[in-house]
Amino acid sequence: MGNSQPEPIEGKLGGTILGPTNPSREAENPTIMKPPSTDHGTLPNLKWSFADSHMRLNEGGWSRQTTVRELPISKDFAGVNMRLKAGGVREMHWHKEAEWSYMLKGRARITAVDENGCAFQDDVEEGDLWFFPAGIPHSIQGLEDDGCEFLLVFDQGDFSEDSTFLVSDWLAHTPKEVLAKNFGVHESAFAHIPKKELYIFQTQVPPPLSQDRVTGNGKMPLSLSHRMLKQKPIVTKGGKVWITDTSNFPASKTIAAALVEIEPGAMRELHWHPNGDEWQFYISGQARMTVFAAEGNARTFDFQAGDVGFVPFPMPHYVENTGNTTLRFLEIFRSDHFADVSLAKWLAFTPHELVRAHLRIDESLLAKIPKYRTPVVPA
Repeated sequence: MGNSQPEPIEGKLGGTILGPTNPSREAENPTIMKPPSTDHGTLPNLKWSFADSHMRLNEGGWSRQTTVRELPISKDFAGVNMRLKAGGVREMHWHKEAEWSYMLKGRARITAVDENGCAFQDDVEEGDLWFFPAGIPHSIQGLEDDGCEFLLVFDQGDFSEDSTFLVSDWLAHTPKEVLAKNFGVHESAFAHIPKKELYIFQTQVPPPLSQDRVTGNGKMPLSLSHRMLKQKPIVTKGGKVWITDTSNFPASKTIAAALVEIEPGAMRELHWHPNGDEWQFYISGQARMTVFAAEGNARTFDFQAGDVGFVPFPMPHYVENTGNTTLRFLEIFRSDHFADVSLAKWLAFTPHELVRAHLRIDESLLAKIPKYRTPVVPA
């Protein structure tokens, strides 16, 4: 994106800013300050940074949210960035929404129990996923060394971390005589339960999973974790793509995703998705994306690590690496399968005479379009 300070000037258009400026903020968003001439219209904001989200600090870690309150156009997705220190626990809880997660750094132990009493426990690390269906109780705990950090994605935009069903909050609001009656013990057994929710709290690092495992009433029918980076990626000269949906992670019935790596100068090709909105999370690097919204409307955005991007259904777009390091980001969909339609393939597999009549391009260009899948094109 360059190091020069952007100004709203393009040839004879625009002019310098005489009033207050925010140079560091403007440098992060040069195409908002100085949009490409192809941008037009009033497309809503499609970007939010977790750096602007409220940070909720707890003894065992922290969390911050990006929901429909922060990014109003994202009605089907909400995201939470969470950090747990070694031994730190996201307490036992469940949601009205399904939870999908990508492990960003470190290691964690996840647990869940289903309606049949089948128990699930696993240790996950960087590049691993998990999926907890709506209503299924679960927990997350940071493991040895420095704990973990992860991204959570929920399949409702109005989700809130403050609205989860927490076991400590529930019991604090249940009469002790009812608890005693339920478990067949004396009320004194509950004399020390927390008086309010724990949410994230600090405790000891658990023992190895082989010692900690609980069998329950049997094994869950579907694994709730998946090793995304263990998959064989789609590899091109410009980068790599890992795709995970119910074809290889059957439990994840409402969230499909792709992890995309793009080398400097390369780009995620011009395309669109026929199966829903796209929610993005940028893990590393710098990017530029232009979204076309029909009716002559288009808008360009710049992204860096920690940013959320959004593409409404089924608007065409691209993502270009504008930095000098590998760009890595997630594409996430509220769907049981991943799907995209490439502009290149559309042109290549349509009668060429018809394409030339539309776009007035040479046959030599059409002949160069590869017939295999190339989601990332080289510089």
